[in-house]
Amino acid sequence: MALPQAKLDATDARLATLSLPAGGWAEAARQDALSRVKAQGLPGRRDEYWKYTRPDGLTAPAPTSAAIFDESEPPVFDEVDRLKLVFVDGVFDAAASDDLALEHVRLERLADTSSADIHWARDYYGTLEANGQTPVARPLAALNTAFATDGLLIHVTGKAPKPISLIYHHQDPQSDVMLHHVIRMDEGAELTLLENGPAAARFNMVLEVEVADGAAFNHVRAQGRDHERQAATHIFARLGRESRFKSFTMTANGVMTRNECVIELTGDDASAHVAGACMGDGDFVHDDTVFITHDAVNCESRQVFKKVLRNGATGVFQGKILVKAGAQKTDGYQISQSLLLDGDSQFLAKPELEIYADDVACSHGSTSGAIDEDALFYLRARGVPHGIATDLLTLAFLAEAVEEIEDAALAEEIVTRMEAWLARRRG
Repeated sequence: MALPQAKLDATDARLATLSLPAGGWAEAARQDALSRVKAQGLPGRRDEYWKYTRPDGLTAPAPTSAAIFDESEPPVFDEVDRLKLVFVDGVFDAAASDDLALEHVRLERLADTSSADIHWARDYYGTLEANGQTPVARPLAALNTAFATDGLLIHVTGKAPKPISLIYHHQDPQSDVMLHHVIRMDEGAELTLLENGPAAARFNMVLEVEVADGAAFNHVRAQGRDHERQAATHIFARLGRESRFKSFTMTANGVMTRNECVIELTGDDASAHVAGACMGDGDFVHDDTVFITHDAVNCESRQVFKKVLRNGATGVFQGKILVKAGAQKTDGYQISQSLLLDGDSQFLAKPELEIYADDVACSHGSTSGAIDEDALFYLRARGVPHGIATDLLTLAFLAEAVEEIEDAALAEEIVTRMEAWLARRRG
């Protein structure tokens, strides 16, 4: 079916600003992704999964300028023993990064390997992204696969001794960045991946994670405090037998952020947990869109998303659990909740279940409301100032999402950042 003219024009205008990298092991995947972009067209408000969120800033030929944020607090995860890898406006900063050497891990840059004819990532780059285009089109992810020129290729063969930390700095008010990371987890391997920072004025990121039998992948992300940034991130993961996947994202500020997560549980007894906590103030739109497919026996999935909104901020959650025929003994849970700190903010939710097996335990729920006045009165009656009492109740509201972080030290770091955000608003 032909694309509407408006969508066709918008797609052509965006593609005219980009150059497709030629040659190397990723060329076939790039060409295939480009064909998907042209067939689907870039997203618009008439698309079902974009009706709550305006994609204009993510699809325009050039990004809107975003002021550089003056960091006034210590970097996130600074107390954690980690391998630090730094990108500045999408360009790898070797001088600011640690050596690409970690026991049981092979680390390479996409930019350094792209001219080679053969590479292990050839079988993975763009593969999960392409699978994730059905049944919902994700053209921004396909655009990334086609045009991203840098990112990390990470092959994990055993238990990594410490986390890999990706640090994204934003220094150019006009920066327009695409990064594409590919992670291959061998059987029994374990890795924790940390991400933090605003990355760019406009940021398009894809993370593809292949989790083999018995492997464990943990991911904790803190999206930067730059208020004017716009970002679209995509995580695509495929899980083997008895594997574990956990991802948590904290978002504070940002004029528009869309985080997509697409997970396939293809091996029996696998487990996937996806969680997020966001705090928005004013001209703020935050969209979590999650699609989890159960295609094996006795698998577990959890979606836990909490949003705190004030001064007209908007939060969106679109989450789906698909249980295929034969995926018996599925345990799927989904909860999305918002705390509205004033009458001007809004929360838009679209929870979905689609089940084709009969021996399952699946549930979803979505709520939106204000601070519990009885709990607030209880704290105020015991001498707790109104602002601090509100912050305590807000942190209690966010706690269920934070509890999805497996490492206690990382969870404590996230809570500290939440407390700092609340304190700034109270001040």
